[in-house]
Amino acid sequence: MTIVLLAAVMHAGWNALVKSGGDKFAEITLLTSGAALIAVPALFFLPLPAPVSWPYIAASVLIHCVYFSLVAFTYRTGDLSFAYPVMRGSAPLATALVSAVIVGEQLTPGGWLGIVLLSGGILALARDNWTSRLRQGHALAFGLVNAGVIVVYTLVDGLGVRLAGNAWSYVAWMFFLNALPLLGVALFTRRAALLKAARNNWCGGLAGGALTLGAYGLVLWAMTQAPIALVAALRETAVIFGVIIACVVLKERFGATRWTASILVAAGAASMKLW
Repeated sequence: MTIVLLAAVMHAGWNALVKSGGDKFAEITLLTSGAALIAVPALFFLPLPAPVSWPYIAASVLIHCVYFSLVAFTYRTGDLSFAYPVMRGSAPLATALVSAVIVGEQLTPGGWLGIVLLSGGILALARDNWTSRLRQGHALAFGLVNAGVIVVYTLVDGLGVRLAGNAWSYVAWMFFLNALPLLGVALFTRRAALLKAARNNWCGGLAGGALTLGAYGLVLWAMTQAPIALVAALRETAVIFGVIIACVVLKERFGATRWTASILVAAGAASMKLW
């Protein structure tokens, strides 16, 4: 549980970096390129993933290109405290339902209760902004689509990492390969913005890359030790940290509704841990 909570903090951190940047797609490309640079040395020391896992790595690369692109599009107009909960809030329950059917992982009653509380609490974190959904309609649409993408990549990677033989080998190759198509698209369509971001914020790119690689690596390792649905749900406690960052750093409003929702998320995490 502690490992996944650490991953949640790291995940919220890199999302805040993207939101606070200028050109969102350039910032995402800089971040994924930073993760690839960090992964390269590891490729020489880690064993190759098992051959049976490579189709999952290939699928994950394609899915994550869509995911990172949608993150950039969502943050163009959406507040972090609105868009982040929308993207992450509906994914845990859907992941649990799909993994129960496809993977055959059956959760305890406490696990199901925890997932429901987490999902409800996360979505409630965006409650204060639902009244402004016309202003943030762009973010709402892309965020909901990305929630579906999150379910898909969670299941693909949860299965693939178990077949790889080494979780960190799977993570390193996935992040290295994932940067290549995003970098190609950015150089072709947003070269000036990417070069400007690299000149002004290359340290942020490396920091964000380290956060995203570390966060997802810890999550995938945890999925080799525990049910995919529970790890995926517990990971979404990142939304609490994201909303706190949005309040303290980005100066977005944090009202009583969001405090109540945070309590629901904490109760959901406790339910999964204790039952």
